[in-house]
Amino acid sequence: MAAVKTSEQVVRAEAKWVRLSARKARVVLAHIRGRSVPEARTILTFTQRAAALEIEKVLRSAVANAETNPLLHWNGDDLLIKAAYADEGPTLKRWRARARGRVNRIRKRTCHITIELAQNPKAGQGRAPRAAAPTTTEAPAPAETAAKPKRAAKSRTKKKEGAAA
Repeated sequence: MAAVKTSEQVVRAEAKWVRLSARKARVVLAHIRGRSVPEARTILTFTQRAAALEIEKVLRSAVANAETNPLLHWNGDDLLIKAAYADEGPTLKRWRARARGRVNRIRKRTCHITIELAQNPKAGQGRAPRAAAPTTTEAPAPAETAAKPKRAAKSRTKKKEGAAA
């Protein structure tokens, strides 16, 4: 019997030439790989590494790609991070002069960060479908629009009179 390979739909986002070493980005990407999008956002928010900011931008872009794709229309909260990786980009080579004619080599490393999202197979189980928001144009009932009591304005004239004397 032949095994049938089904291709799973995946949405991806990629940031190229990020001024960060791939090694540092991989440390943060290991924390979010295989997690749901809301969980990954929480992890990235509280991660104190600089790579977390760049990875969060890529994650937001991938979610936006999934939500706006006309063929998919996926909900961003129901997605799973299928793959997250950082490849090395080109290295910017700089030189700094030292004493006695010597030169220090400076390597400014870059990386390409990629995040792939897939639909979570467990998403939607045990939940009712979303109800559409009511589209009525009627004015709200008077009880709902009761105004808050206003605070009495403090008089500043006494302060001004006291300061002038």
